[in-house]
Amino acid sequence: MKAARTLIAGQFDVQPGEGVLITRDTHTSAALAEAIAAAVMDRNGRPLIAAIAQLPFQGGLADPYIPDTLAAAAAASDVWIDCCFPYLAGSKMHDAAMKAGRTRYALLATSGVESFGRLYGGVDFASLMDYQMAIVEYLDRKAGSRVRFSCPAGTGVEFVLDAVKLKRERVARSAGVHTVPGAQSLYPVKGSVRGRVVLGALFDEHYRLLRRPAIVEVDGSIRSMNCTAAEDGPSFERALRRAAGGGDFGFMIHFTMAFHPAARITGRHFIEDIRALGANAIGMGLPWWEEGGGENHPDGVVLDQSLWVDEEPIVEAGSIVGPAELMPAYRRVQPIFE
Repeated sequence: MKAARTLIAGQFDVQPGEGVLITRDTHTSAALAEAIAAAVMDRNGRPLIAAIAQLPFQGGLADPYIPDTLAAAAAASDVWIDCCFPYLAGSKMHDAAMKAGRTRYALLATSGVESFGRLYGGVDFASLMDYQMAIVEYLDRKAGSRVRFSCPAGTGVEFVLDAVKLKRERVARSAGVHTVPGAQSLYPVKGSVRGRVVLGALFDEHYRLLRRPAIVEVDGSIRSMNCTAAEDGPSFERALRRAAGGGDFGFMIHFTMAFHPAARITGRHFIEDIRALGANAIGMGLPWWEEGGGENHPDGVVLDQSLWVDEEPIVEAGSIVGPAELMPAYRRVQPIFE
């Protein structure tokens, strides 16, 4: 309940009378949806819990599986908390709700009360948001910089940093997409990414820690992928080709740096895993801000990353060490154990 109140009051500032849609699927804990609904009622809001069958895909690929009745509810909501995983962002119903200009959408995409509790109840939320807003401003100022990152499994990548594409609000009061705090995307200038990525986890048609690593080679665009475990190759290649429009493997769309001190690597909760220290979630395919792009891209996860911006160390083997100007704010981001 503490975490639910942080989400509803702290991040989304739900007001009396606002309609809040909570979408869950058959793999979402009913207790999670009920806790969020209770927090809405604490604010004198009006919750609606909508349960659907778990989607087989995310984004536009999910369109044939989404009931029309759910689309109507999404467009009429003031706040939409999406617990589904795969999530509904990028689908036609989501696009329609965003274009209507009313709904504040939370891409929560976590199904368990334990994971949700750590993300929203396991950290001093005000301090986390202080650092989150500061790192967004820092990365936006550093557009045009050379970024590189590596990991002990053999990753070595360089790219030119682009401006931040999705600016975060400290309190989500504007219509549009809002994500879980604790990680920040780094957007590469298209075609600037070069190197090798060694993935320890993968979300293509489902999310899992990999039994053996997947290796992706990129030189401007993605040139090759090699899954060293036989069971991973077919689904990863299908997902890459779909996300790239069918012709090739597309591009690397985004990278991330994670800094949530209470997040854990679970192997089940993608949204939590990519906020655990050292995680780097890499989106592949076509950029969602370009025609034909969308939230149907696969994400691979590099673990234990080190990251440099213009040769200043920002992350060392998963530990946040920079930028120097933001370290006082980061040191105030502490986990809470109860």
